[in-house]
Amino acid sequence: MRRVFGSVRARAALGATVVVAVALVAAGLAVLQVLRADLVDQARLKARTDAREVASRIAAGTGYRALELDEDVPVQVVDEDGRVRAVSEDLEAVTGTGSASVTPVGPGSGPGPDGGGDADDDGDGDDGDDDAGQVSSEEEYGHGSARIDGETGDYVWAAVEVTDRRGTEVTVYAGAPLATERDAVSTARDAMLIGLPLLLLVVAAVTWLVTRRALRPVEGIRREMAAITASTDLSRRVPEPGTHDEVARLARTTNETLAALEASVARQRAFVADASHELRSPVASLRTQLEVGAAHPELLDVDGAVEDVVRLQRLAADLLLLARLDAGERPHSGSPVALDALVREELAQRTGDRVPVRTEVAPVAVRGSRGQLSRVLGNLVDNAQRHARGGVRVAVREEGRWAVLQVADDGEGVPEGERERIFERFVRLDDARSRDDGGAGLGLAIARDVVVRHGGTLTVSAAPEGGALFEMRLPSG
Repeated sequence: MRRVFGSVRARAALGATVVVAVALVAAGLAVLQVLRADLVDQARLKARTDAREVASRIAAGTGYRALELDEDVPVQVVDEDGRVRAVSEDLEAVTGTGSASVTPVGPGSGPGPDGGGDADDDGDGDDGDDDAGQVSSEEEYGHGSARIDGETGDYVWAAVEVTDRRGTEVTVYAGAPLATERDAVSTARDAMLIGLPLLLLVVAAVTWLVTRRALRPVEGIRREMAAITASTDLSRRVPEPGTHDEVARLARTTNETLAALEASVARQRAFVADASHELRSPVASLRTQLEVGAAHPELLDVDGAVEDVVRLQRLAADLLLLARLDAGERPHSGSPVALDALVREELAQRTGDRVPVRTEVAPVAVRGSRGQLSRVLGNLVDNAQRHARGGVRVAVREEGRWAVLQVADDGEGVPEGERERIFERFVRLDDARSRDDGGAGLGLAIARDVVVRHGGTLTVSAAPEGGALFEMRLPSG
C-alpha cells in the first residue's frame, strides 16, 4: 500500500479525486438547497394565490357557506375568536393553521341579526350592506399538515386577513402540498448519490492515465540516469521530449548538468595528468642531481638543486591554490584593498628584473583578498616580462563603478584566435622555450579564476606598445 501511494501518479489521482469529491459534494448540497428553496417558493406562491382568491370572494360579499371550497385545495377560514367559519370539502384534520377544528360553526352560534350566526349564513351572499370588504395586502406563511379524505400530507400554509362586508375580520388559510418538493429533492439526491461515485471513478482513472502519460518521459530520464550512474559514462545524455513543458526543461537541464559534469571530470583528469607531467621533470632532475652528488660530491650542482626545489615549491603552491578555487573558495570581503598601493608594493620587490616596469596609477580601492590579488598582479607582470622586448607598463584607474588594472608589454602579443586559450591550465603558446623560462602554464589560469571569484573579469587584447594588454576589472569598493 505504501509503495502504491508513494508514486506521483497515485498521489495525483488521489488528490484530484478528493478535490473533485469535495467540490461535487459542496455543489450538490448547494443545488439541493436551491432546488428545495425554489420548490417551496412555488408552493408558497400557489398557497398565496388560493388564499387571496378565497379572501377576494369573502370581501365581495360571498357567504361563508356559499364559498364552495372543494377538496383540491385545503382551505380554512377562522375569525378573530378562533371560530372556524368555513373549510374545504373532505378536510378531516389540520395543523399549522389558526384552529385545529375542521367543523364550521352553525347558525346562531355567533352574533348576527337574529341573535346568532352571520347575516349571510343563508348562503345567498347578500346581507343588505353595499359596502365591500377589504383584503390585506400582506400574507404570512407557515408549515403544517392536512388530512384530506384519509390521506395526510405536509403543507405550506398562506394566511391572508380579510374584512367581510359586515366588518368581521377573518383569516383565510390555504395550503399547498410539499410532496412535490420532497419528491424532487429526493430524486435529485438519489441521482447524485449514484452518479457521484461513478464520476469519481472516471476522474481517478483519467487522472491516472494522464499523469502516467505525462510522467513517462520522467521515467525515461530516471532510467537513463541510472544507466549513466552504473556505467560512469558521462558522455551519454537523457532523452529530451519534443514538448515545451516542464519535463522537457528538466531533460535539457539534466543534459546541461551532465555536460558540465563531463567537462569538469575531463578537466580534472587533464589537470591530474598535466600536474603529474609537470612534477615529473623537476623531481627527476632533482633526483638525478642528488644521486650524482651522493656518488660524486664534487659534482653536486647545489644551485641547480635549489632551483628545482623552488620550482617544485611554486608548482605545489599553484596546484593547491587551484584546488581551493575549484572547491569553491571565495575571498573574504573584509577591509578595502588599495589597488594603487598594492601595485607599488609588488613592483618595489622586483629590483633585479630583466625588464623595467613603469607605472601609471591612480587611487582606487576594491574589496577582496589582498594576498590573492597580489598573486594576480605578480602573475601578470611575470607573464609580461617574459614576453616583453624592452619594457612593461602597469596602469591603475577608476572607470565608473569599476577599478581597472592594465598590464601591457611591447612583445609579439597574443594571436586573436589564442586569446581565450591562454587562460586554460598548462597551456603555453611558446612551447619551444625551455620549461625553466616558460613556467608550467598555470599563472594566467590562476589569475582569471581569482578575478572571477572576486566578481570581475580578466581579458587580453592588443597593447598600444604592440604586445599584449591584460585588463582586469573589479567592482570598486
